[in-house]
Amino acid sequence: MRIGFFDSGIGGITVLHQALRILPHEDYLFYADTLNVPYGEKAKEEVKQYIFDAVSFIAEQQVKALVIACNTATSVAIRELREKYDFPILGIEPAVKPAVQKSEIHRKKVLVLATSLTLNEEKFHLLVKRLDQHDIVESLALPGLVEFAERFDFDEHRVISYLKRALAVFDLTQYGTVVLGCTHFPYFTNTLRKLLPEDVDIISGSAGTAANLKRILEANQQINSGNGDIVYFKSGVKVEDPETLENYNKLLLKLDEM
Repeated sequence: MRIGFFDSGIGGITVLHQALRILPHEDYLFYADTLNVPYGEKAKEEVKQYIFDAVSFIAEQQVKALVIACNTATSVAIRELREKYDFPILGIEPAVKPAVQKSEIHRKKVLVLATSLTLNEEKFHLLVKRLDQHDIVESLALPGLVEFAERFDFDEHRVISYLKRALAVFDLTQYGTVVLGCTHFPYFTNTLRKLLPEDVDIISGSAGTAANLKRILEANQQINSGNGDIVYFKSGVKVEDPETLENYNKLLLKLDEM
């Protein structure tokens, strides 16, 4: 049986990449809801319906576990999904805990970059309230990065121009850690490094989610049952055209360079 990965678009490939590194002997199903991307600036109930339609399709493919590789989808639907399905469902959330731990040591702030819907959800506010005892966590929505990624537009000049405008209101020397709270954002890690002070850490929740997936499969004795094969779906339609498959493979290679 395959492990399912779901995202609104190609962002979830950054989480799949982490899983492939530590679970190379599994087979995977990746579902991108490209007809409805982006989720982060849409109404919550609309997004929730997209998520449930997608997961219903994925469940029909007989997966042994499902990773909701989307911070926005996790924040609005993970609890209800777990109530509905009996296979393990893992989510991803902004890596606020390790960021706060890192930044408190150096007496620096944390900047969480995510989508508007993720940042506005109660789940995120409760997370910050529980962990941020010294009021060091700030946040910024960067929907433009999702749009860049979905267009496969990684032109550094255009991305840097966008980021400079978005980050202009921040004194970046005050921050110790930047959290990538959207799975599309790791594609731009190297670009962000060119704008941030050298001592600023950039982290995401992808590696932690992949490690948790491995623990669950080991506990369920369902590990190492494949060979790294991946099938891709775009809003319920299997991806078979060579150009799209090549683009997805290029994204995995791009992440190897981060």
